[in-house]
Amino acid sequence: MRKVEVSEDEELGELEDKTEALTLRSKRTERARKKQAKRVEKPSRDSQHLLSLPYELVLDILALLRPSDVFNLQRVSRAFHQFITQQDHRISRAITSWRYVCLDKCFRLPVLMENIDPSIHAVIQSPERQELLIIHKKPYQHIQSPNPAEICTCLTCLLRWSALCLIVDFAHWQRNLDIGEPIPMIPRGKHPAWNQNLVASNAAIVRKALCSPLWHARLLEAHLDSTTRSISRHAANKGNKRRRFRMSKEDMESGSDLFLEKSGPPSFDFPFHRDNYYMLEAYLPNRGWSAENNRWMYVPAEQHDIDIQFIVNWAKRRQRPASGSGNDMVWKGESSK
Repeated sequence: MRKVEVSEDEELGELEDKTEALTLRSKRTERARKKQAKRVEKPSRDSQHLLSLPYELVLDILALLRPSDVFNLQRVSRAFHQFITQQDHRISRAITSWRYVCLDKCFRLPVLMENIDPSIHAVIQSPERQELLIIHKKPYQHIQSPNPAEICTCLTCLLRWSALCLIVDFAHWQRNLDIGEPIPMIPRGKHPAWNQNLVASNAAIVRKALCSPLWHARLLEAHLDSTTRSISRHAANKGNKRRRFRMSKEDMESGSDLFLEKSGPPSFDFPFHRDNYYMLEAYLPNRGWSAENNRWMYVPAEQHDIDIQFIVNWAKRRQRPASGSGNDMVWKGESSK
């Protein structure tokens, strides 16, 4: 009988490759694996981000934010910080033009002395004129007196400074007013350290607004928040039948002050003491209601220039010789004969 030969491969069957990669468990390989994972997760420099959009589109997007949101965005990266710092004026103007149309005209900035003609600095800062302003520079407990070497001390700028300082102080006490906690009272003639620090801190914030339009817009945002909270508090008091601004829930959530353009109670009186905060609802200075035009009329920005011209004319009148001189009286007497 014929013998059949069987090959070794046929006898053992088809070989299977069951080799596997060895598991590496050294610290070096673990560090290499983590570095590789970071390289994979790291976004490409060519990836799209906000600042890669067209310039006008970026400004339109930032204009939709609140000033506080822009400050937060400024901290995201060096690129955002540089862009917002360079475009501070345009961004703040775009935000203010639709969010704070009313407040921007109520709370204008005082003019810095560095922006006034140096030839009239001596007239504005003369001790004789500063004495005439003592009633307007009276040191309030909640507002720091302005520095005559820093800002203009015409009547318009003094009132603007006080109004801006009031924004910061009024915002500081909103929580007390919301929860009904009394504001600490300061006895007459006393100057506690906590209040001096608070007043100095408030003035420092206002000084930032004098140099940065975005900080000015931030003050307007804070006052709109204080105003809406005040109106809500007074509206919840059913026993308070005073006239107030009509504010809907949509108005409060809009982040815009357009509802303040409607007819409402005027607010001419300056809150000279924190006691006034309890009944203060909407402090909107430098405007009055015109029944003839059926709208609010605002003090123009040019009022500062008018005040400066008044100061210059006042100084010129004081430099003129007295009209009642001896020769003048003799001439008048001779002409009457």
